[in-house]
Amino acid sequence: MTDFRNIKIAVDFDGTIVDHEYPAIGKEKLFAFQTLKELDKLGVRLILWTFRTGKELDDAVEFCRKNGIEFYAVNKSYPEEVFDGTVSRKIDADIYIDDKNIGGFPGWSEIWQILFPYELQQEESEKRIISAQNNVFKRLFGRRIRTNER
Repeated sequence: MTDFRNIKIAVDFDGTIVDHEYPAIGKEKLFAFQTLKELDKLGVRLILWTFRTGKELDDAVEFCRKNGIEFYAVNKSYPEEVFDGTVSRKIDADIYIDDKNIGGFPGWSEIWQILFPYELQQEESEKRIISAQNNVFKRLFGRRIRTNER
């Protein structure tokens, strides 16, 4: 499977992670945190990229933290970046997920399908099956099944 450890994904908050209720925090979008947690497990550097500032930003970060997501950076390209007017306000990321794209926000299920086409999902599923078979085989016979994998 593709190595996602060096990929940065900038994710908007209002209208993307939650329904747009700014300045309040809207209801969580279906599959938002499940998808973000899976991306985090893959090693993706998640950046919260939002219009929010001050208390509203703190509330959004805390809401995400309570739902199991700690961002690599918030409104920055990397954690140590200092926005002082000499740095571009545009976040340096490989992928941007936002409800304001052309066509609007497709939903987290569609985002997952875009990031992980069927072939990649099938490959990962097959690896899990082989791993499970190896665990059973090892418990029964004390050794692993030989495969063509390296």
